[in-house]
Amino acid sequence: MTHDEALMASALEASAAARIDAPPNPWVGALVVDAEGVVRGLGVTRPAGGPHAEVVALAEAGPAARGATLVVTLEPCAHQGRTPPCTEAIVAAGIARVVLGVRDPDAHVDGRGVAALRAAGVAVEEGVLAGPVSRALAPYLWHRRTGRPWIVLKVAATLDGVVAMADRSSQWITGDAARQDVQRLRAESQAIVVGAGTVRADDPALTARLPGRTLEPLRVVLGTAPAGARVRPCWERSAPLEDVVAELGRHGVIQAMVEGGPSTASAFVAAGLVNQVVWYVAAALAGSQRTLGALADLSTATIAQLRRWKLTSVEQLGDDLRIEMEE
Repeated sequence: MTHDEALMASALEASAAARIDAPPNPWVGALVVDAEGVVRGLGVTRPAGGPHAEVVALAEAGPAARGATLVVTLEPCAHQGRTPPCTEAIVAAGIARVVLGVRDPDAHVDGRGVAALRAAGVAVEEGVLAGPVSRALAPYLWHRRTGRPWIVLKVAATLDGVVAMADRSSQWITGDAARQDVQRLRAESQAIVVGAGTVRADDPALTARLPGRTLEPLRVVLGTAPAGARVRPCWERSAPLEDVVAELGRHGVIQAMVEGGPSTASAFVAAGLVNQVVWYVAAALAGSQRTLGALADLSTATIAQLRRWKLTSVEQLGDDLRIEMEE
């Protein structure tokens, strides 16, 4: 690993601290490094309306930023939004070189930041650890390129794929560690989508119960929630799923988590709208007689029609497994 790559890895690791609170802005990490290779400033994106990672790092570095290198995971903005252009702050601070992970596909940025820096005489090195950076920022990059949120399908099932027993009971198939991980996944999402059937059967709260978390994701019910349910949906929708997803994107939802039952999960998979699957597998067997499968409404006629995914991670959480897949 080169020195630039090692610094980018550090910036990428730091950016994880902004993953929950930065959206709808991207969760970015930045370092200011002097000529001797010493990190003089570190910053991550503050919550919406606050300074971007570059500005935070520059402020921490102070006068040491002059002649230094700025390492940043995402292309700095060159336009006036809620905050002034980061490129102006970079130039004013006297940064000599910028090491960049990936360009920002946002229509307001998309190369303009790089062009502005080079026009001001700042050297720019692009594409450093572009693969890992792109993966970490995948929901944001997808939203900016397509206008639609990154769709995460969450499933908690037994080893044989059962999500509810013959009596339709389903709580709790997985253990505490897996359920806590689901809270983090909810907190990283700006919307949670469920079907009205799930609301009737389980009456879920659909909150992200993490310490210090104040903002809750939007709650979207496909259909009409029954009276008296704990869920007070932000939207109740019976429109085609493609229209629901597009509308969420227009409302600034970067990532939406689908947490409905088999009918909702099957519909999203069948429509080709799922970007990522997070499947929690309990070390338990249920059998098939009158139980409910995770994708019970999804029909696959032949082996050639199997929906194949790329396995991206497998992690043990207590007695359960967390399996992550992407298209």
